[in-house]
Amino acid sequence: MIGGGMVGLQFTAIKTQLGPLLNGIVNYETWIPAKTMQYPGVLEVVAKYQERAAKENADPLGYYLPPWAYAYLQVLEQAIVATKSLDDNKLADYIRGATFKTVVGDVKFGPNGEWTTSRFLQIQYQNITGNDLGQFKDMSKQVVLTPTDLKTGAVIYPYGDAKK
Repeated sequence: MIGGGMVGLQFTAIKTQLGPLLNGIVNYETWIPAKTMQYPGVLEVVAKYQERAAKENADPLGYYLPPWAYAYLQVLEQAIVATKSLDDNKLADYIRGATFKTVVGDVKFGPNGEWTTSRFLQIQYQNITGNDLGQFKDMSKQVVLTPTDLKTGAVIYPYGDAKK
């Protein structure tokens, strides 16, 4: 298990370089196209990102940042429409009290500005056999362990069992 903000494994270039060496590793993600996370519109956002990424030589999958970047702009748009204002204080007050329909599901913030329900995923890489991009499109190889309502499988432990 890797704790803290271990950024790197979320990016496709790192995943494809490591390939089967990732088996058994538990780390965080912000979004993956698991069945439990296919909210209305999100696959379309990712597909549009991937089309552009291919031309720009960017991360070919774009699971880590694009869905939430789009969702944050949806939150802002909904707050502006509801308040009919661009005033930061009015927007902040509205955002702290509303639930937003976004491509990453319903999002709600608390009084301190944090999510009322964490949306960070703990995932485990399982049964990766190669270094090709296709390995990371197969969601049976990136299993969501938490949060419980998004869970897609169970952790393989001890670590040695996941390396087999």
